[in-house]
Amino acid sequence: MTLASSDTPLNVLSEPLELCGCEPMTGWYRDGSCRTDRADLGRHTVCCVVNDAFLTYSKAQGNDLSTPMPAYDFPGLKPGDHWCVCAPRWLEAYEDGMAPPVRLKATEITTLEVIPLEVLRQHAAPGD
Repeated sequence: MTLASSDTPLNVLSEPLELCGCEPMTGWYRDGSCRTDRADLGRHTVCCVVNDAFLTYSKAQGNDLSTPMPAYDFPGLKPGDHWCVCAPRWLEAYEDGMAPPVRLKATEITTLEVIPLEVLRQHAAPGD
């Protein structure tokens, strides 16, 4: 599997990639999309609907996503926000029983190089 073309990014269902979220603005490119490129070593490709459990888990792992950071124009996430999570971090959360729901239509296809589609489907957000 190769990285999706930046002209036609695809989701894990091999359909056009949908936006993940714009409030707050998310994505490697900070354009609301979980699309990526080779410079994104973290692979910010999994569109999640964050919840309290994941935010607490992420903070305990050293990645505080809930505290505002005005210097970076980051308001902090709250439950229900949509956020592009790094594929390896989501997989780690999954293995620890803390994975948040995934919006499959907004999760970039290269995620499948890290996480099997069956696992993502098991955690699909309602309506996705």
